[in-house]
This record gives sequence, structure tokens and C-alpha cells, in this order.
Amino acid sequence: MDYLLNLVARHKAGEPAGIHSVCSAHPLVLEAAVETAVVRGLPVLVEATSNQVNQDGGYTGMTPAAFREFVYGIADRAGLAREHVLLGGDHLGPNAWQHEPAETAMAKAQVLIEQYVTAGFRKIHLDCSMSCAGDPVPLPDAVVAERAALLCGVAERAWRAAGGEPPVYVVGTEVPVPGGAHEDLETLSVTTPASAAATIAAHRAAFGAVGLDAAWPRVIALVVQPGVEFDHHKVIDYVPENAVALSRFIDREPTLVYEAHSTDYQTPANLAALVRDHFAILKVGPGLTFALRETLWALADIEDEMFGDGSDFKNAVLEVMRAEPDYWRKYYVHADGDPRRIRFDQQFSLSDRIRYYWPHPAVQQAQARLLAQLERTPPPLTLLSQYLPVQYAAVRDGRLPNRPADLLKEGVARVLRQYMDACAGRGVTKELETCW
Repeated sequence: MDYLLNLVARHKAGEPAGIHSVCSAHPLVLEAAVETAVVRGLPVLVEATSNQVNQDGGYTGMTPAAFREFVYGIADRAGLAREHVLLGGDHLGPNAWQHEPAETAMAKAQVLIEQYVTAGFRKIHLDCSMSCAGDPVPLPDAVVAERAALLCGVAERAWRAAGGEPPVYVVGTEVPVPGGAHEDLETLSVTTPASAAATIAAHRAAFGAVGLDAAWPRVIALVVQPGVEFDHHKVIDYVPENAVALSRFIDREPTLVYEAHSTDYQTPANLAALVRDHFAILKVGPGLTFALRETLWALADIEDEMFGDGSDFKNAVLEVMRAEPDYWRKYYVHADGDPRRIRFDQQFSLSDRIRYYWPHPAVQQAQARLLAQLERTPPPLTLLSQYLPVQYAAVRDGRLPNRPADLLKEGVARVLRQYMDACAGRGVTKELETCW
């Protein structure tokens, strides 16, 4: 994790340096992330959440060790050295078991942390903010910090047993629960300096109380709310003026920057402003799979124009979502129960609940038929221009092959390059720069 420690040091020295964190398990998203990193000569930071990857498999079916091998396989094929793959764990704590008593949930969280660190994950977000069964709501800062320190001790012991670089840590969690905002976006509040100070003080004291003073300098970031969020069809943009006090506060902490979650769908200028204002770690997840879905939908429209009776990809996906509603039912709720509005949200919501359905066997089969059809008969330029104009321009310039997989990855790479430019201190991405 020397790269991240050096990045924080550079940022604290006045350089507007940052890094984006790719929070996705979709293979095409990860291929795009790795390939853009190769082109830029940068490492790639990939994070898994405790719900996504855990000792029970999570919703991806992968343990931490299996996810590591999954990501390494993608990196190997792209020619990115494994030492340039930074693996992180997000919201690591009792989140996946919060319906259980705290003692039970924290015991499982300890196993989770040990497996992540033993598997080589070295950026660890310690998040014990959620109340478990029988806990007060919300949890006092001291209890949150005490539990985080317990998990940090597990991580330290696991690292020493496994060898390699020591972990770096992120604390704090002023972000919505997984799945998107559940509050009124019009009243979204920026974290106050007093709240940030209390979180830092509680965690520093808790670390010291259990003999983890040596680990504290490796706490590199605090998760706060800079005033950015999105719901199904609305984005709250970053307003630097609203975060001035918060931005200035972190100047007094020599080893800390901020980590910003829910930065998906921010403009390139907003992303650059966030990095400048010390939100040096930018998390992005749904925004990448949303871009993937946009491109898949465009390819399905192209196929329909070309063949009329092709894979029927869109309907195949939506039928699976209708038959298995667990991943979207409690999110896409309308008082009138209008099925048209639900179908609209299933496809176009910024919370992108559709991302949970891409691994489904029926969806995978329909996608394979779609891509095979367009691999055999590449889209004509006229339809590329109509449905994928940015990819069309790159194809015309000879910078992008007219192959469905490349067209898909370019849809994701456009978003990734906005983050890379912001983290390099550039406010406007070169939209037509392609990475293939």
C-alpha cells in the first residue's frame, strides 16, 4: 500500500492528487478499469463490499480469495502486473449480519476481516456504524470506534501472519445504506467539522486503548458526506462553497484525507473539485454499470434494427427481473403501482438495481446471443452513429475496433477516464481518447 501512503503524502504536500476506487464485480467493468490503467501507466484500485464478497460468498458467490483470483485473472490477461492491482474491502464490519445480536455479528465480522487481509486485501474500510439486533439506534461514536478497533486488531494479526505490506485503513461512514439514498435529497447535509473531529477522536482513542497506536498512521482516510448523492432519477451535484469548512478542517490532520462515496454521475468538473478539496479517494460503482447498461441497451437497439428477431435481450433481462424481484422490489415503489413506471425504473434508475441481474444464467445466455450476433455481423457505421455516437467517432478515427465487447468497454472507459483526469488534477476529460 505504499502507493496509497505516498498518494496521501503528495496530496498533503499540496498536489491535487487522488485515486478512484472501482466498486464492481462485473467482468467487463473490471476489464475496462484494468485496461485504462495499463494505458495510463497507473495502478488500479478495486474494492469489494461486505455484502458482495464475504466468507459465505456474498451475492457474487465469491469469497475474498476467490474475488482476488478473479481480479488477478483479468489483470493478467490485460498485462497489468499484480503488484499494480490494489485490493480494498468496503464497509467491512457486521453489515451483512446486522439482524443478529452484536456479539454474533461481530464474531462473523472478525472472520470477514481475517479472510480479506489473508487474501491480500490491504485497503480496509472499518465500518461498524450499523446497529445490530438489540443495539441502540444510532450507535454512539464510542461504540462504533471500539468495534472498529477490535476489527483493526484482527486485521493487524492477519497481516503479520500472512506477510506482505501492512494494511491501510479508512474509518467513518457518513453515507447511505447500500442500494442508494433513503433520505430527502433536498435536505442532504454536508458533514460538519465537529462531526468529523468527533469521529477521528473516537477512533484514535479506541485504537490507543487496545494498543494499536502503531497502526493509526496507516489510517489514511475518513469517510464523510461532501454533499453529493443520487437517487433514482436525480443527482445532487457537489457545491464547493458548501464544503469549505469541512475541506479546511482536514488540513490539520497530517496523515488523513477524505474518502467520498456516491460520487457516481458527478460532472468531470465536480470530480476535479472534490479531489482539490481533499476528497482524494473517489468511490464509483453504479455509475459504471449504468454506463454498461446504456451500451448494452444501445447494442440491443442496433441488433433489433439490423435483424428484427434477434436475441430479444432487453425483454429477457426484464423478464428475469419480473420473476425474481428481490433486488429491486423495495426500491422501486410507486403509490399507484403503475407497472410502466416500475419497468422504467428497472431499466433507467440511477441506483442501477439491474446490475444485480447481469450474472443470472438466463441474462448471460441472452447477452451471449446478442454479442455473438453483432460479432458475426458488425454494426454498420450508420447505426453506430445513431445509437453510440462517441464509439462511432472513435471507430471512424481507427482508435476503437467495431466489436461489441470493445464497444461495451469503451462505454465504461469514458466514465473511468473522467475519474482518472480528476485524480490527475485535470478538470475536463478528453472524451474521445480511447484506451484500446
